[in-house]
Amino acid sequence: MGTVLNALVKLQSVENSLRAAKAKLTRCRRNVIIKENELRTFQNSLQAKQEEIQLTKIQADRLELELKSMDQTLAKYRAALNTAKSNKEYAAILTELNTNKADSSKVESQALELMKNIDADQVQCDQIKQQIELAKNELNEIRKQTEELAKKFEAEIADIERQWQQAARDVSAEALEIFRRVAETYDGEAIAEIEVHDHRSGIYTCGGCFMTLTTETANTLMSRDEIIRCPNCARILYFKDTEN
Repeated sequence: MGTVLNALVKLQSVENSLRAAKAKLTRCRRNVIIKENELRTFQNSLQAKQEEIQLTKIQADRLELELKSMDQTLAKYRAALNTAKSNKEYAAILTELNTNKADSSKVESQALELMKNIDADQVQCDQIKQQIELAKNELNEIRKQTEELAKKFEAEIADIERQWQQAARDVSAEALEIFRRVAETYDGEAIAEIEVHDHRSGIYTCGGCFMTLTTETANTLMSRDEIIRCPNCARILYFKDTEN
């Protein structure tokens, strides 16, 4: 392998290390984001449940007022029974009394059911509050751990970036620009080794996209120390060992 391609292969090795270090830093910080989202979910659930309780209380208060009104009506009917002047009038009042009693009983059952729902929702609120406190404690701990790891990874990245700049000095400006563009396209993988399947039959493929390469492309790369790119994926091609 000539000087040009050898320098690019070295640069690719440093590029891989740099991206791997940056990926570790991203994963490290992602843990904080995940826990923050989890905490936010609990907080939103608590707010929704509290709003639900408030609406249920409004319904329960409305039924309570309705029950008071019904109690007043029942009291009037009971008083009317005592002043009924005939059996027919007594029977009519009694029918109204019983009908209103039944309606009152239904409303009372609805009110009791709402109160049960409020109690159950309140229990859930208490549980969510506990989850929130636990999530807050976990988040604080993860933040501390992340800050420590982040400093370590940032130092590692800074060191590798210095290595990258050092390796880049051995690459021409034109080659470096090509390397940067292709690396950006393929998540850092700017160069690809040519895979030799059969020298005699001239069967070669790009190690990046696995498309077949012409014998002419392979022969050119073997005889020249220059940038030859895959016609399919545009990666920079190289032979790991040009003597094979």
